[in-house]
Amino acid sequence: MVFTYETEVTLKQLAIRKDQKHFIVEDVMNGEFYEMPEVCISAIELINQEKPLYEVEKALVIRYPHEDIDLLNFVSQLLEFNLISKLDGEEISSSSGQSNYPGFSWLPESFGRFFFNNISSKLYFLLLIASTGLTLFNPDIFPRYSDLFAFDLMFQNIIALMLISFLLVILHEFGHVLAARSEGLPAKIELGHRLFYVVLQTDMSHVWELPAEKRNKLYLAGMYFDIVVLFLALSAQLFVSESSLGMGILKLIVLNTFIRLIYQAAVFMKTDLYYVMENKTGCYNLMENGRNFLARWLPFLRVQETETFAGEEKIVRRYAGFYLSGILLTLTITAYYYIPQMIFAIKEIMVPGLTEPINSIRFWDSVVFLLQIVIVLGLLLYSWSKKYRYSS
Repeated sequence: MVFTYETEVTLKQLAIRKDQKHFIVEDVMNGEFYEMPEVCISAIELINQEKPLYEVEKALVIRYPHEDIDLLNFVSQLLEFNLISKLDGEEISSSSGQSNYPGFSWLPESFGRFFFNNISSKLYFLLLIASTGLTLFNPDIFPRYSDLFAFDLMFQNIIALMLISFLLVILHEFGHVLAARSEGLPAKIELGHRLFYVVLQTDMSHVWELPAEKRNKLYLAGMYFDIVVLFLALSAQLFVSESSLGMGILKLIVLNTFIRLIYQAAVFMKTDLYYVMENKTGCYNLMENGRNFLARWLPFLRVQETETFAGEEKIVRRYAGFYLSGILLTLTITAYYYIPQMIFAIKEIMVPGLTEPINSIRFWDSVVFLLQIVIVLGLLLYSWSKKYRYSS
């Protein structure tokens, strides 16, 4: 669409809030949020005063002599973001609808504040220290790769892992929901995906309505609940017989929770700690800018170009270091837990089971486990081939 300086522009209803470095602009009807520098906010204010675009640009050039002012390009971006309602008096059609949703609004704010208040974060941190102390004074309860095998049969271990993982993930996501409700915000748990895997995730897009100092509580809430689970499961091991099934379940809970907590530090993925880093630094494209920085040496990491605001270069370089450290951490977890688990399962369970008679339950347990390995590897190979087909 072609714009001229005579084009009359009418913007949608926008809410503007000062953030750490720049401003957050909210599309009130759609609940979408955008980060913009001060010069853009001044342009929006002048446009809302129904000043002609040529007068707006002239005023901006005088007010911001060191900025490269291109108002027509800015209006084009506003149209791309769906922030314009009319051009020359004609309505602009929009595919986006009202995004308001209940988002557990039936939960009272007081219930959320019971778990997330001025002192709760300190208590969760103390529980983390206590959990660390428990493992230091009793190394036997530190999670090991063999803790995955609470049962003799692999299909039982797989079912137990799936059920425990599902329940703990629900609890993690509900932590985010309760933290959002403690601030009177809606939040919903929805299905998402990571490659071929269905996952649960919490939509907390309304977090941008809060000042920066209150957002971290919402980002860390899931980890806080994980810390509680870890402490309770570690403590319970001190009172349960080593040979009992209950101990096996507790060890599986600890292993699952421990690995998920460690993975939060893998900020090359957009983990909860990644969003804390973004919020602390005020740089809201850290991953994209960090990958583009590393792409100078690792070209395959390059993503779509994003804007790096003045003064963010040093922060992006530091994040690039965390990015690489997260990859190293993931490889370490894989080497310490996942590879030994796979070797143990193949050597001690699958291979002996395949030598059993065909009418033995251990034989069919091994067959099911082998089929699972084949299916996972097949999906992985398909994913890789699909990625390289599209990139070539």
